[in-house]
Amino acid sequence: MSPKPAKDVAAMMSARHVAIIMDGNGRWAKRRGMPRSVGHQAGVNALKRTVEAAPQLGIEWLTVFGFSTENWRRPASEVSELMGLLKAYVKSDLARLEREGVRVRIIGRRDGLPADILAIIDDAEARTARNDRFNLQVAFNYGGRADITDAAVRFAADVAAGRIGPGGHLEAEFGRYLSTAAGPPPDLIVRTSGEQRLSNFLLWEAAYAEFVFQDILWPDYGPDALRAAVQEYMSRERRYGGVDADDVLAPG
Repeated sequence: MSPKPAKDVAAMMSARHVAIIMDGNGRWAKRRGMPRSVGHQAGVNALKRTVEAAPQLGIEWLTVFGFSTENWRRPASEVSELMGLLKAYVKSDLARLEREGVRVRIIGRRDGLPADILAIIDDAEARTARNDRFNLQVAFNYGGRADITDAAVRFAADVAAGRIGPGGHLEAEFGRYLSTAAGPPPDLIVRTSGEQRLSNFLLWEAAYAEFVFQDILWPDYGPDALRAAVQEYMSRERRYGGVDADDVLAPG
């Protein structure tokens, strides 16, 4: 087998962008006879550990699913708790993130969010806007279908106004209307707790992502689990719809 070009090997070994569906807070608490709110708080601590570990594994972008557009269906008390977690995380970690060169972006719909949450989002993004060492995206009031729908509305308006013509690379043009347009698509999507579904997360962006499903509840997550997910990713070969040259030449 002929050796792969160095740049291909580098691409295969690099999980530049990792996205995580942080699942299992409620089950973690239930197994311990505790309220779900305790599980959510433990999940915030897991997020802190994971954000600290990611750059050491060569990850440049980390996107985490914090609150979905479907989470509004949960009991009002739990919705309030989930909102409070964003406030708690930003309050406890924003100074460190700012100091350590982490840029924070909150992706998702802003409509319908409480004024205090909007203020926290604006403050976090403004204070870290010049940072470029590491990128943390928190999907909050986010849904993949909602994001594509919102992008389609804006895209159609620009087409109707003549700002986008009928030619060109329309797929690439459309991608720039998504809330994730600032960064690369995810190389790896991880879901914890043993569940194996996307749950409306990064539907457009996940087209060629690798998936790793880990049977660990999110509050127990940390550097070792993240390293294991990246190592699993590194063992795979990404072809983006093509085939390896050796497969083309091989008989049969």
